[in-house]
Amino acid sequence: MKIIDLFSGIGGFALGFQRAGYQFTEHYFSEIDKHAIANYKYNFPNAKYIGDITSIHGGDFTDIDIITFGSPCQNFSTAGRREGLKGAKSSLIQHAIALITDIRPSVFIWENVKGAFSSNAGTDFWAILQAFTHIRGYRLEWQLLNTKWVLPQNRERIYLIGHLAGRSTPRVFPIGEITKDSSKKTRNIYDYSRTILRGYKNSTSTGSFIKTKDNKIRYLTEIECERLQGFPDNWTQYGDYNGTIKPIAKTQRYKLIGNAVTVDIVELIAKRLKNIQK
Repeated sequence: MKIIDLFSGIGGFALGFQRAGYQFTEHYFSEIDKHAIANYKYNFPNAKYIGDITSIHGGDFTDIDIITFGSPCQNFSTAGRREGLKGAKSSLIQHAIALITDIRPSVFIWENVKGAFSSNAGTDFWAILQAFTHIRGYRLEWQLLNTKWVLPQNRERIYLIGHLAGRSTPRVFPIGEITKDSSKKTRNIYDYSRTILRGYKNSTSTGSFIKTKDNKIRYLTEIECERLQGFPDNWTQYGDYNGTIKPIAKTQRYKLIGNAVTVDIVELIAKRLKNIQK
C-alpha cells in the first residue's frame, strides 16, 4: 500500500502496519523534530521525507491508501494548559485535515490523548469530528484504547478511523480488552508502569519509573521504555543525520519514545482493518 505518515515521530504507525503484514510500495513521512527524522530515516531507509506538515501539497500525491497521524497533543493533555484547538500545536491537525481533503486516502487514522475528549468541556473533540465530517465521503469510528491490554503500561489513547465510502468499511472497533494471560505478558519482568509521558523537556519527566523487588525506585532504561511501547530493543539508539549515522542522546531517546504511538495497539488496528478489506 501507499502510506503517508504525518507527525511521524519514530514510526510507530508504520511499524505496526508492517507487523500486521502490510508492505509499502510508497512510503512518505512528515516530522519536524530532527532526532525523530534521523531515527525514522535510519529504521525506514526506503521512506521519503516530505517536510513539515505546513509545506506539504496534496496535489503531489496520487492513489494514497492511508494517512496516519498522531498530531501534537500538548494542548489537549490534562498535564498541560488545556488550550485545546486554540493552542499553537494542536491546531496543526487542521493541516492534516486539509491534506486528507485533497488526497482522499482510502483510510485515515488519528491518534491523540484521552484529554481530547474533555478539552474545553468536550467542544474541541466535537469540532474535530465536525471537521472530519465536512471532508465528505468518510464514515468515522473511534475508541479509547489502553496499552495495558497488550503491554505492561497504563496508557489510554483515542484512535479515530475515517473510511472512504466504497473503499473501506468501519468495522475495526470495538476492540475488546486483551486478557492478561496473553503471550505479550512474558516480554517484561516488571509490573505495570506508569504511562510514559510525552512532550516534556527533561529526562526525569519523560522517563517513567518502577519499584524493584527490594522496594527501591529506579528509572526505566531506554530499552525498557521501548519495550513498553512495543518497539524492538535499541530502536531509538541511532539516527541518520543527512547521511551520517550517529547515536541519539539518552534524553532525546526518552522524548522520542514518549511521543510515540504504541506499536502493538497499531498492529491490532491494522490486522482488523486488513480483515475487513479482504
